[in-house]
Amino acid sequence: MTTPTAPATSAPAPGPAAAPVTLVASDLDRTLIYSAAALQLAMPDAEAPRLLCVEVYDHKPLSYLTETAAALLDELAGTTVFVPTTTRTREQYGRIHLPGPAPRFAICANGGHLLVDGESDPDWQRQVARRLADECASLAEVRAHLLAAADPAWLLKERVAEDLFAYLVVERPLLPEDWVKELGEWARTRGWTVSLQGRKIYAVPGPLTKSAAMNEVARRTGATLTLAAGDSLLDADLLLAADRAWRPAHGELGDTGWHAPHAEVTAAHGVAAGEEILRHFLRAAGEARSS
Repeated sequence: MTTPTAPATSAPAPGPAAAPVTLVASDLDRTLIYSAAALQLAMPDAEAPRLLCVEVYDHKPLSYLTETAAALLDELAGTTVFVPTTTRTREQYGRIHLPGPAPRFAICANGGHLLVDGESDPDWQRQVARRLADECASLAEVRAHLLAAADPAWLLKERVAEDLFAYLVVERPLLPEDWVKELGEWARTRGWTVSLQGRKIYAVPGPLTKSAAMNEVARRTGATLTLAAGDSLLDADLLLAADRAWRPAHGELGDTGWHAPHAEVTAAHGVAAGEEILRHFLRAAGEARSS
């Protein structure tokens, strides 16, 4: 007597491959949005682009992008995981109203806060606090040095942001040429980073990075491609961590000659560079979807 054999079964048909997820982490100020002083509108007035105001401060318009850039950003936010990535505090970021759907994720305070649907993620806050306690000098020590070393002749304001880092607002023309360099050397031995952006001198803990927060969002979203843009030394780690990156032709990175093999430089300066960066983002995301 033969034992009946079970009918052969074919392996289940593979399901559709998951669509690639592109994460776009972009700095805001002087990368995507611009104050009136940073627009660099070099063309004749009659040929200047139409601008959209995206931030009001003290009842006055403060930050802009071109209307073309606004349409590009709307498209980008609808087809990628777009993550505004800024050194601004949560309150300062809250003044910005970008075109397109509200981003699910945003990175504030140079990576100190990861916003999820507008709220700071407590688990991320705890991770950041542990790293700062273990890896660098305290905010109190650095702030005390800043105040002792700054000259009232050129110091306008001193501020602490989110109890995470400090910055000075200065009269830039009166700032001694080597002061920021000397501060940077002092800070580096204590695990901190210094960045000069316009009239502001930032002192930021080394472990407090935009790249760490971007990588966390990539992990949560399953991103298969990361794109980034930024203009300052505080953006350098973000650009290095991304698969592809862009920086404006202007800004602190441009002034210092910073470069990386996978980081491209815009042809345009000022607000036109923001528009150019958005075109690069869309093109790269489109290539990822079609590959």
